[in-house]
Amino acid sequence: TGRVLAVDWGEVRFGFALSDETQTIASPLTTLTRRRGKRFPMPAFLDLVTTHRPIGLVVGLPLTPHGAEGPAALAARELSVLLGGRTYLPVELVDERMTTARALAAIQEQDGSTRGRRDDVDALAATILLQHFLETRRHART
Repeated sequence: TGRVLAVDWGEVRFGFALSDETQTIASPLTTLTRRRGKRFPMPAFLDLVTTHRPIGLVVGLPLTPHGAEGPAALAARELSVLLGGRTYLPVELVDERMTTARALAAIQEQDGSTRGRRDDVDALAATILLQHFLETRRHART
């Protein structure tokens, strides 16, 4: 048992979600932003790790619609190595295709507008990613 922290990778924004202690439910946590060409916001990320004390990390792997890896997937892989090295936590890469589209659809379903809500979308995309990871792992054990 213990919390798992998920990162939905983006060139500018990183959405974060956190599981409960039993690793059953994922919830949106926050979004961190970096300026283009700048480094990942490591101090803010390490604050999240210190505050929530996860036992593992899940990083979204942005594959192409056909399942291939492009430059974004390479950047996500590099980020996963960096985060694992800084936190000493195990890191799992998980296919994140369609998480943002599902997050946008869910927000539109609730109130119809995603305008000005990029942070909400990114945190919700991380939640969808993490929930999928938790459910897939739970079903694999049974």
